[in-house]
Amino acid sequence: MTAKRLLLVDDDAVFVKVLNRALSARGFLVVTALDAAGALSALRDQPMDFAVVDLRIGRENGLSLIPELLAVQPELRILLLTGYASIATAVEAIRRGAHDYLAKPVDADAVVRALLDDHPRDERDKDSADENVPPLRRLEWEHIQRVMAECNGNVSEASRRLGLHRRTLQRKLTKRPVPETPIE
Repeated sequence: MTAKRLLLVDDDAVFVKVLNRALSARGFLVVTALDAAGALSALRDQPMDFAVVDLRIGRENGLSLIPELLAVQPELRILLLTGYASIATAVEAIRRGAHDYLAKPVDADAVVRALLDDHPRDERDKDSADENVPPLRRLEWEHIQRVMAECNGNVSEASRRLGLHRRTLQRKLTKRPVPETPIE
């Protein structure tokens, strides 16, 4: 059996080194890239079976890289990693052609399972709920914070991007963040 070729795209050099080592130990031939240009160049140089792409690659967006990778190699199986897990991001990643997505922090076994799983996330067994998934209100709060950061704190611009009334957004901003895990 030949080793599966994997393209790992992330701007965090330490994370790339650790995940590269872990995936190599699990039988993958890993090629790394720290930016979108490097990823596209590596894919043009040699065909890959898989790609693991971070949502944020420096100032670049991993979501926009997905269709570019698929344009070079349409059968490439892509896994999006994100430290900014949200339903909107997950839906957009799948819509653009990613096979699956995982929220960081993530271990190599979870990456391998997601890459080799023949069923996308929405078709998996509903009984195996992931207790690491944050509550919906937490995801909303994180999304609002990310959009506010992208708008440099401009509430009017953020409210337009979020499709919220300005006063509604201001009210949501005054609330404390929702805990990562539900309090029981």
